[in-house]
Amino acid sequence: MPPRSAPDPARVRAAVSAVAAWLRDDTAPAPERAELAAAVRLTARSLAATAPGASVEVRVPPFVAVQCIEGPSHTRGTPPNVVETDPRTWLLLATGLLAYDTAADSGALAASGSRAPDIAHWLPLVRSAQP
Repeated sequence: MPPRSAPDPARVRAAVSAVAAWLRDDTAPAPERAELAAAVRLTARSLAATAPGASVEVRVPPFVAVQCIEGPSHTRGTPPNVVETDPRTWLLLATGLLAYDTAADSGALAASGSRAPDIAHWLPLVRSAQP
């Protein structure tokens, strides 16, 4: 299967803008599920397009899982390099409102494998969300 093309940057910015108030203030009303899903999927797919490869799998359940970063890839079973987090933490990382190390140290992000921290090099994907 051919790799997906990069999402339109304007769509990514619009999707992130739709959830920006909630990202900046966790007491703000939560976005609609469709808005949240769009922001998560588009930013994760942007990462996959920006850092193509299959050595690290980024999972943001229940919305998306993408493979990224050049290097050894896996073909069966659980990949050796996985980053998994919740949608809000992912969007905070993707917008630069939260650092990878801070998320990992707090337990908001689970990372396994020696290549998992490599995604930090590619973040943020969208400069901080504006409310």
